[in-house]
Amino acid sequence: MEKLWTPDSWRDFPIKQQPTYEDKKKLKKVEKELASYPPLIFAEEARRLKSSLADVANGKAFLLQGGDCAESFNAFNAQNIKSLFQVMMQMAVIMTFSGGKPVVKVGRIAGQFAKPRSSDTEMIDGVEFPSYRGDIVNDIDADFNARKPNPKKLLKAYNQSAATLNLLRAFARGGMADLHKVHKWNLTYMKDHTLGEKYEELATKISDALKFMESCGITSQNTPQLSETVLYTSHEALLLNYEEALTRKDSLTGDWYDCSAHMLWIGDRTRGLEDAHIEYFRGIKNPIGCKVGPSMGEDELIRLIDALNPQNEAGRLNLIVRMGASKVADIYPKLLARVEKEGRKIVWSCDPMHGNVEKASNGYKTRDFANILSEVKQFFQIHKAQGSVAGGIHLEMTGQDVTECTGSTSCNITTEDLTSRYHTQCDPRLNADQALELAFMIADTMKEAR
Repeated sequence: MEKLWTPDSWRDFPIKQQPTYEDKKKLKKVEKELASYPPLIFAEEARRLKSSLADVANGKAFLLQGGDCAESFNAFNAQNIKSLFQVMMQMAVIMTFSGGKPVVKVGRIAGQFAKPRSSDTEMIDGVEFPSYRGDIVNDIDADFNARKPNPKKLLKAYNQSAATLNLLRAFARGGMADLHKVHKWNLTYMKDHTLGEKYEELATKISDALKFMESCGITSQNTPQLSETVLYTSHEALLLNYEEALTRKDSLTGDWYDCSAHMLWIGDRTRGLEDAHIEYFRGIKNPIGCKVGPSMGEDELIRLIDALNPQNEAGRLNLIVRMGASKVADIYPKLLARVEKEGRKIVWSCDPMHGNVEKASNGYKTRDFANILSEVKQFFQIHKAQGSVAGGIHLEMTGQDVTECTGSTSCNITTEDLTSRYHTQCDPRLNADQALELAFMIADTMKEAR
């Protein structure tokens, strides 16, 4: 008989990737305070996202999920939020126009603060420090005091998430998403690039189509979909004490929802079937995700699906595939075939970032755009060969003009260029040029499928 689930039942299970707080009383006090705060999202919003993801699972929509590797307290400002919003709008328009289907937009934002690490310590200039685990835990500075986990950072993460959500909702509903302004979404530093010109050509086609629609009586005033959008939020639910404090019972359904974000996911390092993260996730009703790396076995994947989506609900579970360009063709087809054979209703999305990390000759952690592109192409080819739905893309990206991933025809970043604008808190991100180049490639693939 299955054990009764409660928001804190995960505490009876083994757990990985957690910080060790020195002051347990202070931690409990912070958790109690956080539990008294208002929810960041509402249950009905999460249900709407699940409904949209059901369309993705059935091939009627496409999922675009993207944002920072790890959000930063210091880099928190309106311009950075706006830049990410703009580039995601651009990507969604490119895919919608060519693919002929709606794009469900989910940001890695307003909560993406915690990061799993491969080791509890890291070497910096020959000195061993406790690993940086994200601004919600400790500071990135190479200082022993800064690296001590601080419970009060949970409260700061909540407050920054609330402010970010407020601005995102204003952008989405206040006119910035108006398709009549599609030309203005082009980021300043991209306008003179070949890619920027390609986007401008598409924007002109959209503007011409809107003029035709207006002549037929379809305007922003009588069709809100032309002027408004929805950008949902998501993050890796790594710190379960934070998630538990924001878990609330819905007054309409009596179900439990994690009200820290619309969608949460489990990382590849914390998906143990007998561990705390699976226990917590099985009880919340949000749409959820789980990373699927190269170590995943067929039977293990089926058991994971059974645990997280026992009712086989379309839109409930997003399996985020992160194999690496050199492994995806060997490992993924067998996993996909097994799940499809058993009739499981899954959103399949491709994370071409996490399996393609490498260290450049100058010591910088980077990702080669060619490998990212290769994994995405292989992902679509595998689904086409099996006649299944390639549901979406999951990217670590930014709207800023950074130099963190090498390659791409749009900006051709070299190893030497990495030192120019390498600003990530943890892992390298695609800049806006690279993200748009990838969006055009995906759009062409979707167009072919049509």
